[in-house]
Amino acid sequence: MNTVDQDSRLILNCEWHGTVPYSDGLALQNERAEAVRKNGTRGSLLLLEHPPVLTDGRFGKGGNFVVPEDEIRRRGVEVHRTGRGGDVTFHGPGQLVSYPVISLRDFGLGARAYVRALEETIIRTLGDYGIEGARKEGYPGVWTDGGKIASIGVAVRGGVTMHGSALNVNTDLSYFSLIIPCGIPGVIVTSMQEILGKKLDVRDVAMIYARNFGEVLGAEVVIWDDAFPGS
Repeated sequence: MNTVDQDSRLILNCEWHGTVPYSDGLALQNERAEAVRKNGTRGSLLLLEHPPVLTDGRFGKGGNFVVPEDEIRRRGVEVHRTGRGGDVTFHGPGQLVSYPVISLRDFGLGARAYVRALEETIIRTLGDYGIEGARKEGYPGVWTDGGKIASIGVAVRGGVTMHGSALNVNTDLSYFSLIIPCGIPGVIVTSMQEILGKKLDVRDVAMIYARNFGEVLGAEVVIWDDAFPGS
């Protein structure tokens, strides 16, 4: 799935930020998005992990928390209302969070095609590890035979994207018991570690994800040396 002619590739900066508090990650997205909207700055692919946090999307409205929010916070998990699409989900250590900040107009994409591009990037990344990922009609994200492995929730303002996807690499899946993940009753959540039976380096998965993201969008992804030490 290449959405842009190879001869007219755009350039994206890819940045690995390690573990970033959710509020700081949101501020970073806002900063990059404002630069793209006002100055035509090239887009960014922000890759990171978050400390334990539950984020509720525009469709959630707090209705899919299984445990009272006060108790959730007592367990050391932050709770944030967000402007992205989708319902409630968990972010935490061992999960690759991807925040592309791009102008959809530059890539000739609408919102729906963009979500499918994010799904395709995850499916290809899983495939590189021998895991078969697939879409499920009516449920944005990526699924495996063992359950849902990645969630997607985006926001588009002034034609520029924010938020993005979360791929469970080595994620502690017990946190998902605090919620009805993505507002889907009975959903089973899995991870790459659970499927493969071994722990993976999230940074290594991020490098592969970045390559696949560039191929799907037909973009040249420039990886900052200080963002991916040793790359």
